[in-house]
Amino acid sequence: MKQYDIAVVGAGIVGLATAFRLMQSRPGARILVLDKENRPGRHQTGRNSGVIHSGIYYRPGSAKARNCIGGYRLMLDFLEKSGIPYRISGKLIVATGEPEENRLQELYRNGQENGLERIRLLTARQIRDYESHITGKAALWVPYTGITDYGRVATALAAKLRAGGVEIRLGQRVKRIVPGPVPELHTSHGIIKANRVVVAAGLQSDRLWGGNEFRIVPFRGEYYFIRPPKDRLIRSMVYPVPDPRYPFLGIHLTRHIDGRVSAGPSAVLAPGREAYGKFDWNARDLVDTLRFPGFWRMALQNRRAGWVEIRRWLSKRAFLQAARKFLPQLQPDDLTGYHSGIRAQLVDRQGRLVDDFVFRRAENVLYVLNAPSPAATASLSIGRHIAEII
Repeated sequence: MKQYDIAVVGAGIVGLATAFRLMQSRPGARILVLDKENRPGRHQTGRNSGVIHSGIYYRPGSAKARNCIGGYRLMLDFLEKSGIPYRISGKLIVATGEPEENRLQELYRNGQENGLERIRLLTARQIRDYESHITGKAALWVPYTGITDYGRVATALAAKLRAGGVEIRLGQRVKRIVPGPVPELHTSHGIIKANRVVVAAGLQSDRLWGGNEFRIVPFRGEYYFIRPPKDRLIRSMVYPVPDPRYPFLGIHLTRHIDGRVSAGPSAVLAPGREAYGKFDWNARDLVDTLRFPGFWRMALQNRRAGWVEIRRWLSKRAFLQAARKFLPQLQPDDLTGYHSGIRAQLVDRQGRLVDDFVFRRAENVLYVLNAPSPAATASLSIGRHIAEII
């Protein structure tokens, strides 16, 4: 049986970036990457909005803030060297009422603490200098925000890994991990041993960990695209002021790297960890969610916000109302198509939505338990951090 120095479970952007950093820091190490899918970046990596986040939202000193800000420069450098298209277009965070204006001031202070010196508070009149069709009482201009295609980043990382001698096995599911001096990975193709193991399995990470402190609760984010000519009303990105009680950013407008403009995402509970279709579901995943006491506490504590999201899921018109707060010209017929992704959101037993990256260790196995947005932007920094740990 071949034994590896390091095995990485998960060929999403975090797993691939981790293997890339390990390859760079440990020349000659026998490194293996495993994934149950037949191509890299099949789930969260290939189904996100492609935004290069600035770090403005995250609590100073948190793992999200450190890795997003550090990963931002690393990602731009990787995009440049790999020839992957990207655009730093900036974004507006728009307040449409007095409570949001107060939170906008808090975001501004948070961004300054995170070192974002060029952010700028705008009056209602100044908003039109950046987005001529957007209305609001005030806004925050964040010039650092950009857009790319993280699916292409994952493909490029996989190619560099293979060229560097890293073995990538696709279509091989890891069923169970046995920690120990030499951990064992029980897979659909047999048992694999490695001196160190990193688990970056996204939507399945808690199952491979096996603890009962947390559970992944999947939230489906649904997007529509804006038809021409209304898509020309947006130059870059326009976001609402987020509710600080939740790790979601609200329905926003994004001009993608291919030129299309999307509206979304919503954040509705998904009845399956890979249930991307509007009415897809998975019995095992649904039972796992419903049996976790933290889910019911979360649902009870956030029932009002939950009903808002359900309305947006059921009604395109209700979905549109959120975007029309700052772009009133939009009509239901302007929305077309449908695209969705699923956020692997960690919830604890008290029903709290965990709002930072979470890592756990057990006998030479490191588990990445919570790595939702901005994990794609932060991926190379997360990979560097993991490489240092192990």
